Amino acid sequence: MKLVGDIGGTNARFALVDEATGALLDERTLPAADHADLATAAASYLRGRAVREAAVAVAAVVSDDVIELTNSHWRFSVRDTRDRLGLDHLHVVNDFTALALALPLLRDDERRQVGSGAASVNRPVALLGAGTGLGVSGLVPSPSGWIPLEGEGGHTAFSPVNARESAVLERLRTRFDHVSTERLASGPGLQLLHETLADVDGVSVPVLSPEEITRRAAAGDARCDEVIEMFCGILGTAAANLCVTLGALGGVYVGGGIAPGLGTRFDRSCFRARFEAKGRFRTYVAQVPTFVITAANPALRGVSRVLDCGTT
Repeated sequence: MKLVGDIGGTNARFALVDEATGALLDERTLPAADHADLATAAASYLRGRAVREAAVAVAAVVSDDVIELTNSHWRFSVRDTRDRLGLDHLHVVNDFTALALALPLLRDDERRQVGSGAASVNRPVALLGAGTGLGVSGLVPSPSGWIPLEGEGGHTAFSPVNARESAVLERLRTRFDHVSTERLASGPGLQLLHETLADVDGVSVPVLSPEEITRRAAAGDARCDEVIEMFCGILGTAAANLCVTLGALGGVYVGGGIAPGLGTRFDRSCFRARFEAKGRFRTYVAQVPTFVITAANPALRGVSRVLDCGTT
């Protein structure tokens, strides 16, 4: 057996890989806040089971031995974690790089198309997804197979497209030196949108969790529903920007926890209309299909591909 993990700002997901079949076994999700770092969380999952090789995806920049998660208290050394777990090899990649590697493995029933369009064969594929943060990646075709991209596209500047969003940006500029897309297109972003829209309107509102905002929106709360709709629009614009940047005629995939969790509410939102609102490039993006990833824990499959190819 080999160990794979997908570590986000909220959850740490683990599974074992059967080396003979490649199947994922004993998938479990642990709250990241209950553990000090990767080694303690992995040890809690393993419960004494010995493995010699592991690969984990992390919601962080992976460029050195020390990994600091962007939206979590976790900070760890790759070498120290390898030694503490008694591993021969520990591979670490960005979480959306791993999710990108999983895209070719998705079945048709593990994705849901939103809007029209048809994927072009052997063209780049784009990926983004909102959860605790906003992850961005993609796949570029090559003679040897798909090459995943590793970047931090969630931290590009937020670009409003209407007066309401511009008013939100003006308020946020007084609080932050840089207003990134992730500030709003994420779980914490839902809270920030709720708070900032109330400030724009000059009203007082209670502090609500992302889950409560989503619940109230589904129950008919107009203010919370506006938050959800604006979130979907911002994500649609971000997806279109990524599409034209990568030339992603192979399709755009939406993962993370929020959009898939919205179900058909996301399909009915302005997401696809905002995706196609590209002026002179409207025809270009209109031909590109957009998909919501509905598979459970798909990044773990991508991490298992890291073990197959030995990516570090």
